Amino acid sequence: MDEILKIDDVAKQSGLSKRTIRYYEEIGLLPPPPRSKGGTRLYTQEHVEFLKKITIAKEVLGFTLQELQHFISLRETLENQRADYRKVTDPKERKVKLAEIIEVLDDQLEMIEEKIEKILSVQSELKTLRERAQAAMVKINQELSNL
Repeated sequence: MDEILKIDDVAKQSGLSKRTIRYYEEIGLLPPPPRSKGGTRLYTQEHVEFLKKITIAKEVLGFTLQELQHFISLRETLENQRADYRKVTDPKERKVKLAEIIEVLDDQLEMIEEKIEKILSVQSELKTLRERAQAAMVKINQELSNL
């Protein structure tokens, strides 16, 4: 049986504040955990791992909360489709299920590719600004050496 964790434990393990964890639950990003008779949230290690994945998507990929919700819904759809695929034995049905899985994976990859394009665009802009600043520095150095 999974170890039951309280929100303090989840916060420590996930690196998120208790308030953020509650907010993620409130907006539907984190599935609500079961509660004790007294109303205390009862988390499992699965919740912690899920929150870590959300944090990576948010920080590393730069997803907004709205993008995170979409990304997570795609992930849930993918998991459901994979479970359905495992139940099917007919090759024609398996082919249909695989096509559905590929479509969801393409959607997730497209989201990531859009983020990469934006990052590369910002990087290119910064490199151009740096080159212009370096050229201006060379020009000023030449002017100073001519004095």
